[in-house]
Amino acid sequence: MRRAAFPLWRRAVEAVRRHLAAGDRDRGANPVELAVMMPLILVLLFASIQIAAVFLARSTALNAAQGGVNAQRSYQAANGAGEDSATKFLESAGGWLVGWKASGPSCVIINDVEVTCTVSGRSLSVVPGVDFAIQQTAHGTVERVTPP
Repeated sequence: MRRAAFPLWRRAVEAVRRHLAAGDRDRGANPVELAVMMPLILVLLFASIQIAAVFLARSTALNAAQGGVNAQRSYQAANGAGEDSATKFLESAGGWLVGWKASGPSCVIINDVEVTCTVSGRSLSVVPGVDFAIQQTAHGTVERVTPP
């Protein structure tokens, strides 16, 4: 029984040796494959970071607009309270939304019933030459006393 198992074991060792010897023909292929794939990997990496920057800029603009609406819609709020609130938020939020100072946040009261605040700017550019315009608007009703 021991003699029958020995040739099978020897055949397995020879198969492994042949397999390992055949792998030597592909030596150096990994660096070439990496050199071919690296530009694609870098493009995908920077594109994903740019997309994240666009979404963060949109979120920053929307939060500023909502803060402006909340400040302007409160009962007997002073004129410009919404713009001031949105400006304070944007100054403290960081640089995800750039160029917002050019147009500034604007809040409009419509018929003493509704407040609309708009914040505009551009997203932070990670990839040179890539620039996305951002504009977010929030709406709300003005708080007022109604007769019973």
